[in-house]
Amino acid sequence: MGNGRIIRVGIAISLLASSLTGNAWSGRESDDKQGTITVGGVARRYLLHVPGSLPHGQPAPLVLVFHGGGGHARNMPNFTHFDSLADEQGFIVAYPDSFNRSWNDTRGLSPADDVGFVRALIAELQRSTGIDPKRVYATGISAGGFFSQRLACDLADKIAAVASVAATMPESLVPVCKPSQPISVMFMNGTKDPLVHIEGGPVLRDRGVAIALAAAAKFWRDLDQTTPQAMTEDLPDHANDGTTVHREEFDGGKQGTQVVVYTIVGGGHTWPGGSQYLPGFLIGKVSHNLDATREIWKFFQKHSLQ
Repeated sequence: MGNGRIIRVGIAISLLASSLTGNAWSGRESDDKQGTITVGGVARRYLLHVPGSLPHGQPAPLVLVFHGGGGHARNMPNFTHFDSLADEQGFIVAYPDSFNRSWNDTRGLSPADDVGFVRALIAELQRSTGIDPKRVYATGISAGGFFSQRLACDLADKIAAVASVAATMPESLVPVCKPSQPISVMFMNGTKDPLVHIEGGPVLRDRGVAIALAAAAKFWRDLDQTTPQAMTEDLPDHANDGTTVHREEFDGGKQGTQVVVYTIVGGGHTWPGGSQYLPGFLIGKVSHNLDATREIWKFFQKHSLQ
């Protein structure tokens, strides 16, 4: 490797470590309502979007959206565009903020009681906004996706389905993951993700180890007892952006659960259909052959707690 290549790689690693999942998940900040609850003596913050068109007195689904490591809740509404979809489809969105810009997903990056925070937040929103407790869902990108996996393990009694983008499962989570009931799970991962490799391994330099996408999907397929064979589909390549999308759907799980896997061939550490928030040489390509936000909601709509 030449000196120029070494310098470029060093700059890339430095930028990724310092800012990839911080201000990089940007776009303009949200004007959603800010809320605070106290959990274990610690004030925990979140943003809340309640569509004005929701029928009064009718329980609505809740989607919890988790930011990436180093990030903030305030960047996620405009990064994912969940607010506009919520207005269209009639659900509530909450964007929790981490305690120290990281989530306690078992990788040792945060000491906070984040599972307790989410449990308390669901209870608070059920009291204050009348959410439907049988239709609560969790999604996130990168560290937010890893934490969504922990919620599938620890809060299956409260959350009906989770969707992880640019994240598989932390290796440290697998042996302690004991869900109280089956839960539906979706993954969206790029084959050219330079941070969370689709084959598994270390995340960036010092952010723990992730298992392979295939292993994570098999973990949930085995737990839910889905059919062993997937229904597969290659989505149309209408964007001509150097990516293609392969979809696998494993149905027939206990209590109507399913596991769905989107493999974005040529895709990077990105939100499909979202913005190229950092240069491609740092994070890989964004695919516009898939609208992650809309597909995640379509998946969530199929599932509710029994």
